[in-house]
Amino acid sequence: MNKLNMDDVAHYVETNIDAFHQKRYDAINKLKLNTILKKKNPYLFKAKSIQTAGEIVKGLTDAFLSSHDETIFGDWLEGLAIFVNQKVFNVWKSGIQGIDLEFDKENTRYIVSIKSSPNWGNSSQVAKLKSIFITAKKTLRTSNSKLHIEAINGCCCGIDNNPDKGEYFKICGQAFWTFISDNENLYIDIIEPLGNKAKERNEEFQKLYAQTINKFTLQFIQDFCKSGGEIDWEKIVKYNSEKKAVR
Repeated sequence: MNKLNMDDVAHYVETNIDAFHQKRYDAINKLKLNTILKKKNPYLFKAKSIQTAGEIVKGLTDAFLSSHDETIFGDWLEGLAIFVNQKVFNVWKSGIQGIDLEFDKENTRYIVSIKSSPNWGNSSQVAKLKSIFITAKKTLRTSNSKLHIEAINGCCCGIDNNPDKGEYFKICGQAFWTFISDNENLYIDIIEPLGNKAKERNEEFQKLYAQTINKFTLQFIQDFCKSGGEIDWEKIVKYNSEKKAVR
């Protein structure tokens, strides 16, 4: 085991965080009004009694971007976790499908699947992860029947007060970052370098965001508002959900 050098972590974050910002920028730059109208639930916006084109456009756009940001940042954070673990434990990328890391610690082989947050999946996805862990253990024991194996679902944030899930342990937040780095303060220490370039890149993003909202609002008024300015909810629902005739 090696002692984690925080300069290495800071360098990794500063070097790679721009990729997250660029993906955010690219996503909104390529976004189309028709895309978010197809993907988001129009009934919810009607139930909330939204009355203006600008309000519904902003709500649709924000919902789409929030979901997208969580996904891409989750992937980025998982990459940071892998980098940290490799520095400390000289880990290797697992060849077993669904397993992100394998490493040895205190006479135990750990197989790890990394998720961004504790509430990462539904019951069927959780069941699939459990099946992956069972299969992975069988695969590893084929070559070494005496190998002691622990399966870990590591979550980059949050808390789980009942970590023992039977076939695997679920460890989250501080406990997870400590587990992969042997550094109890890492979960706090990574915050500072994450902020580098954030202000500059966010200003760039906000400028494009404002332009997008204005452009979408104009298009929405033209395509989904009645001549008197009222939102045409029937037209929106049809666009979102109407079954197209098969020819």
